[in-house]
Amino acid sequence: MKMNKKILETLNKRRITGLKSFSLLIDPDKITDSVNLIKLVNIAVENKIDFFFVGGSLLTGNNLHHVIQLIKGHSQLPVILFPGSTMHIDVSADAVLFLSLISGRNPELLIGQQVIAAPILKRSSLEVLPTGYLLIAADNHTTVSYMSNTVPIPADKYSVAVCTAMAGEMLGLKLIYMDAGSGAKYPISPRMIASVRKSIDVPLIIGGGINSVEKALNSLKAGADMLVVGNGIEENPNLLIEVSDAINNLNQELDVH
Repeated sequence: MKMNKKILETLNKRRITGLKSFSLLIDPDKITDSVNLIKLVNIAVENKIDFFFVGGSLLTGNNLHHVIQLIKGHSQLPVILFPGSTMHIDVSADAVLFLSLISGRNPELLIGQQVIAAPILKRSSLEVLPTGYLLIAADNHTTVSYMSNTVPIPADKYSVAVCTAMAGEMLGLKLIYMDAGSGAKYPISPRMIASVRKSIDVPLIIGGGINSVEKALNSLKAGADMLVVGNGIEENPNLLIEVSDAINNLNQELDVH
């Protein structure tokens, strides 16, 4: 299989130039109406998001392939799998976050699931994005922390997050994704984001708890290269437009200068 590196190359170029990216996270389990999904996809395209992430910690239905096909039927933007397990792989997507949960000590999510997924991905045309995944403690227990059977990094332990992210980069992981978890009341603090950003050279993805433009801007200004928003948009559909506008304005300022 010829390895496709188009998305990774794009993220690295944007990281170097300072351009920010916005990904809309769609949980297939929460999609019950195709018409509403198509409307959401159209709004996302109109507002110039960069990527669709599809997945969740626990998929109980058989809706993954259908959701990907609907997105691809109404958009040319890349669809990236955000899998909770090897069961959440669909080769009709464009890429997959090949996640290693480096903040935890569960061997299944550090390397076990990856061993099972490797031959499937090798035979596919999916672009594989090696990603160090860090769970950061929020104010409540999230689905991902429960399902992963791991303890998140405490929200005020900046040095632990920094050293973990550095170790992931040194091990060869190409992206670092820090996540407060779906439905988190509070996002990862700007101080933690800034601390990690200063310590690594790979693109930094931030997700969880971003439910306002202010929180989005705080994360971006602290050093996030990409924001991933899902639950916040489910609760407030206008958030997609507002965050998109904020990111596009930031990027336009960079272009001007």
